[in-house]
Amino acid sequence: MKRLISILLIFSSLIANSQSLLTQERASLFSKMALKCIHQEYPNKPGEVLGSDRDARPVRDYRPAFYGCFDWHSSVHGHWMLVKLLKEFPGMPEGARIREAIARNITPDHISVEVSFFLDSNNRSFERTYGWAWLLKLATELHTWDDPQARQWETALQPLTDLIVENYIGFLPKLVYPIRVGEHSNTAFGLSFALDYARTVENTALESLIVTRSRDFYLNDVNCPISWEPSGYDFLSPCFAEAELMARVLPGAEFSNWLHHFLPSGDGHPLAILNTPAKVSDRTDGKLVHLDGLNFSRAWAYAIIAPKLKPELREPFFEAALTHVLHSLEAISDGNYMGEHWLASFAVYALDQLDKIK
Repeated sequence: MKRLISILLIFSSLIANSQSLLTQERASLFSKMALKCIHQEYPNKPGEVLGSDRDARPVRDYRPAFYGCFDWHSSVHGHWMLVKLLKEFPGMPEGARIREAIARNITPDHISVEVSFFLDSNNRSFERTYGWAWLLKLATELHTWDDPQARQWETALQPLTDLIVENYIGFLPKLVYPIRVGEHSNTAFGLSFALDYARTVENTALESLIVTRSRDFYLNDVNCPISWEPSGYDFLSPCFAEAELMARVLPGAEFSNWLHHFLPSGDGHPLAILNTPAKVSDRTDGKLVHLDGLNFSRAWAYAIIAPKLKPELREPFFEAALTHVLHSLEAISDGNYMGEHWLASFAVYALDQLDKIK
């Protein structure tokens, strides 16, 4: 009870004073983590399929833009975070280093090599769809930034962006069943950022396909087994990643009706919600630390869902979002690379969504 009161006081204070948990001090801390890792090649989990002996070579040779941060997708969302933070805090002390680091990686020549890798017959499904989603998130952030260098980077990135869009358009009609897991291949997460991109750049073909397939996959879902969550390695909530996507897809009244069938409480409350953050037993373990990411992804899902509900139903989602964020926020600075190379970007996205609901 005391913790709940504390959470409510923090949230009320943030709202009253138009404050954000994403301070410039915290932005500087997070940016240093990404600046460290986007040019750190090892340790590295490449993830590609080798077609012959000639493919066994350093990652930077065939993925020269996004070779750092342990794996490709973490490098991509590290770049996204740097762009996001510099947009939010243009005068931050790390600004010049951020610009230099991104300019070093996102060049036409480097992106051309990345495109060639994705076109290789052995790797057409590489990073499907988690990394694809983060690449489009990066493209969205660049597109919406009124900055000369952002235009250069967006233009340089465009061939890879276009290829990822083509990959979505080619893949989604073939996917008969959605993938409902708490890790990278979760279909709902893969569609959420892609839908944001489609709407931002007014790609109506991609938007229409995602909306159609989302309805195909999820519209008839009821009674999501929320009590099964979380699994031991989750960094996404299967139930709330789906609900977050449908909050984007369905208009307000239809979404509210869908959610009441999808997450019925059964205990006198209108909707089921996971209030207790996931616990991490060992933050040096690269899989167990996923659960800190789950806390952030639950938080941003709650923040996206809440405004689509009736006012009297929003507060429990706001409270749960803040509870989850505060539980894992300080863990990012613990110096363990297994969390350090990616968690900050999850936190930044969660904090950004919390800011939008104040």
